Amino acid sequence: MTTLKRSAAALLAPLTGLTGEEIASRLEYPPDEEMGDLSLPCFPLAKELRRSPAAIAEELAGRLNGETDNPAPAVLPDDAGWKSNAGLLGTEFGDGPIIHWHAHAAGGYVNLRAAGTGWMEALLREAESPGLGQLSDGAGKKVVIDYSAPNIAKPFSIGHLRSTVIGRALANLHRAAGWRVETVNHLGDWGTQFGKLIAAYKHWGSREALEADPIGESLQLYVRFHEEADARPELLDEGRDWFRRLELGDAEARELWSFFIRESLKEFNRLYDRLGIEFDHILGESFYNDKLQAAVARLEQAGLLEESDGAAVVRLDEENLPPCLILKSDGSSIYGTRDLATALYRREAMQGDKLLYVVGAEQILHFTQVFRVLDKLDGSWKDVQRVHAPFGLMKMDGKKMSTRRGKVVFLQDVLDEAAQRALSVIDSKTPDLPDKEAVAEAVGIGAVVFGDLRSRRMLEVDFNMDEMVSMEGETGPYLQYTYARAASLLRKAASRKLAPAGPSGPSGSAPAGEPDGPDGCPDRLEALSAPAARACLMAVGTYAEAIRGALREHEPSVLARYLLDLAKSFNRFYNSERILGADERAGLARIRLTGAAASVLKHGLHLLGIPTPERI
Repeated sequence: MTTLKRSAAALLAPLTGLTGEEIASRLEYPPDEEMGDLSLPCFPLAKELRRSPAAIAEELAGRLNGETDNPAPAVLPDDAGWKSNAGLLGTEFGDGPIIHWHAHAAGGYVNLRAAGTGWMEALLREAESPGLGQLSDGAGKKVVIDYSAPNIAKPFSIGHLRSTVIGRALANLHRAAGWRVETVNHLGDWGTQFGKLIAAYKHWGSREALEADPIGESLQLYVRFHEEADARPELLDEGRDWFRRLELGDAEARELWSFFIRESLKEFNRLYDRLGIEFDHILGESFYNDKLQAAVARLEQAGLLEESDGAAVVRLDEENLPPCLILKSDGSSIYGTRDLATALYRREAMQGDKLLYVVGAEQILHFTQVFRVLDKLDGSWKDVQRVHAPFGLMKMDGKKMSTRRGKVVFLQDVLDEAAQRALSVIDSKTPDLPDKEAVAEAVGIGAVVFGDLRSRRMLEVDFNMDEMVSMEGETGPYLQYTYARAASLLRKAASRKLAPAGPSGPSGSAPAGEPDGPDGCPDRLEALSAPAARACLMAVGTYAEAIRGALREHEPSVLARYLLDLAKSFNRFYNSERILGADERAGLARIRLTGAAASVLKHGLHLLGIPTPERI
């Protein structure tokens, strides 16, 4: 829970008979800032206490404000029209500042507004801590995350961007929450498409052309094969025969297959390097070939395999699902077989407590079946989280992209275009910017990555180059520019020896000659009471909640939207307050807030995989 929710819950818990955790889970953010910072709905308490929600809210507000029994009153001045001269309960955690609250009952809700400057000191300390954004929710647990997974010998299209950037963000979010993370790139390096590709190479390919442009030439061969096969169906038989030879270990087939993998990985790694992505394991489908028989044997031993029209299936009638196909009628494996073997390996060899698959929404039924088969296979799987985080398709002209028809957009072309547009903006606005090509690359990457992550992952996306690489509006470059603006302010402050003044002692005491406020904090923080500054600091204080929300929903867009809101809030503060030109005490407080917002923006963008240039 956030610092402010923890504080409010500590006050409300003994008054309600609920635990602090229960109170914190019920606290809401009011729809209007004028209503307060937090709100407790009293409707769930009404049935238990047999009183109206309004009466309960009135009593709780009265006790919090000291109108009834209050063991520790503290008189504070009027705060934005809230009840003045009221005795307020305060909370203090360890050696932290005391956080005071005003309370107001309205329509069955207890609305709470943080008072004084103790809450400001608490939130600033949190943002200034080396542990910013580091949670302990996943401590002692390991998650294995499967993402990206492009197909060998096919171009890395814009369609692969979704799994790649969503998966990387989810990996970073798990790390931030204390999980041990192992990432896996489950390459598509096996299947009948390789038989087709080898057949096409034998008909129309050349070694020289493949070595000069392995991905481009492979794509041309693959597209031509399907075009020719429409008129010459016997080509499909050739493709199946070459894949059979590959499965049997034919030397020529294996050599060509290995070449396609080797050259494809060179191309893929260039793109991963641009995006700043590394994997702990690159294990394609072929890695599990020698593990399939054992997986099938375990299903047989458990009495789960049944014959259906010559094929072997696991029935899932009790789950109201169609049977999960394990072996085709010719005895060959299929996706279900491979993903069962993969899950067993990730649990038993990698010791995963959670298996996360970032794979398209078209595979929802498939993963539901696989997960249910695992439940039937072994009751201990109930202790292993299995999560499919699906996402909508990236379409082109309203249709699914198709490699076999050549209807794809290459990711490299999109990244190049974004970097070029960023460079054009830099040339027009700051032509003397040092390392401007590197900055343009970072801004271009930010545009493309954030362009994907800002929307809910289940939404389908119709590719639009202008929208994908836009530098304006709610974009990655907007966030990067906001961070660079804050970083510039901090550099100027440092050059004037106006370093942000953090707490100088364990209780947040003021520097010599500067009096503490009534809650043990330097009274200079009252400069942050103006609406824009207050809203910005409140936004800073909900960062941990944004991380938890994104992780709980496996939804990076939750964090992306939070960062947009924080950036807007900071820019309102920047445009409404004098920061460097203010009197020294007010200026120091505002610089400190600037540093807090900058730290959260930088950390949050890092979690999303977006670089943060110091100058733009």
